[in-house]
Amino acid sequence: MPPGGADNPLRVAIVGSGPAGFYAAGHLLKAKDVEVQVDVFDRLPTPWGLVRGGVAPDHPNIKAVSRVYEKTAAMPGFRFFGNVDFGTDVTHDELTDRYHAVMYAVGAQTDRRMGIPGEDLAGSHSATDLVAWYNGHPDYRDLEFDLSAKTAVVVGNGNVAMDVTRMLVTDPEELAKTDCADHALEVLRESQVREVVVLGRRGPAQAAFTNPELLELRELTDADVFVDPRDCELDEHSAESLESEGTMTARKNVEILTGYSATEPTGRDRRIDLRFLVSPVEILGEERVKGVRIVRNELHRGNDGVVRPEPTDITDVIGCGLVFRSIGYRGVPLEGVPFDERGGVIPNEGGRITDGGVPVLGEYAVGWIKRGPNGIIGTNKRDAQETVNAILEDAAAGRVLDPSDPDPDSVEALIGERKPDHVTYAGWEAIDRAEREAGEAAGRPRVKLTSTEELLEAAREKVG
Repeated sequence: MPPGGADNPLRVAIVGSGPAGFYAAGHLLKAKDVEVQVDVFDRLPTPWGLVRGGVAPDHPNIKAVSRVYEKTAAMPGFRFFGNVDFGTDVTHDELTDRYHAVMYAVGAQTDRRMGIPGEDLAGSHSATDLVAWYNGHPDYRDLEFDLSAKTAVVVGNGNVAMDVTRMLVTDPEELAKTDCADHALEVLRESQVREVVVLGRRGPAQAAFTNPELLELRELTDADVFVDPRDCELDEHSAESLESEGTMTARKNVEILTGYSATEPTGRDRRIDLRFLVSPVEILGEERVKGVRIVRNELHRGNDGVVRPEPTDITDVIGCGLVFRSIGYRGVPLEGVPFDERGGVIPNEGGRITDGGVPVLGEYAVGWIKRGPNGIIGTNKRDAQETVNAILEDAAAGRVLDPSDPDPDSVEALIGERKPDHVTYAGWEAIDRAEREAGEAAGRPRVKLTSTEELLEAAREKVG
């Protein structure tokens, strides 16, 4: 008999506790006429993924989405196993032996490289690393960033590039009112960065950032924003695309950037220079970054109708001491799970994992590891619903796993023996409480615990 009844509830394991994983858990537990149990696993002691470790500290309103996840965690049938590493503390086969369905919500865990000379020089970093560092991710707290240079270059035109840019020019005393990690605040207070040059390989009409991220730059109290008016003069391909197929976001971005290009500087201490139609071709320096060689691009429409940048013979050099690449993320392979190396995702059809085009029974993907690194936090809600619909449809048809050991106590015993210091949701609530109490005393939303040891110690303070 298909699972989903009171005597045989549909048991689902979700690997990853970010937005995609929590939205999927919520959809499953709210499903009508189906009894569902959901166990969420995460290698970190803390849930919420990029909501905790990726959203900029000066964006507290975005982090408020965690209240939705708290409601999901309070629903009957939900359990959290934090500080449990898939592939080490619990294996693929151990999950498929215990659940009707296993869903992977692990996101895109690494960044894309530029592949140019000098990329590994001291002072050349991934924006991903900087974001995780100032957000207090335990794996990144010991990274060192030398911010003694006057000029930094950020490569990329997405929201992460905007976040990094904003963090580099924001008054540290303003950041001191946020949940920015204390170790990052110490370094940012000593920062000598006064100019950030942001490089986009395409034009303003193709930029990937959203309108709010772009508009926020004008609200900075300590930085002027510069855009060359010539960059806002759209070429024929951009103008045509914007007119025929451009989104409201793209049109508004062009409007905002045109406004910046016409704004007179106010003489603020720092500046942001947004440049378009340029690509880095070499990072200069012997032991550490001294500059970036860039090439001017032109846009051309290919036979497939897509507008792409092509380099010209016009080059220039930007003197700088820091480079942060922010040109995209990609997923990493998981033990026992098919992986598309080219796309950096788990191959799937509507969330159903495939291997060589053939569906893998009882295994599913959601979020960035399913669709690639695109969209905003809310995009994951609709994405999760698609995958959950596939699971419920398969469960009703009996096209799910037949676990040999479906007893919920079996998983708890396995994890208890394998990882006795795993963190339950009550443990996370204790961490959350400790951070908020420390924040209240300092006039901040929270003071983050940023080492695994600190987090586990706080989790042990849970009651019951």
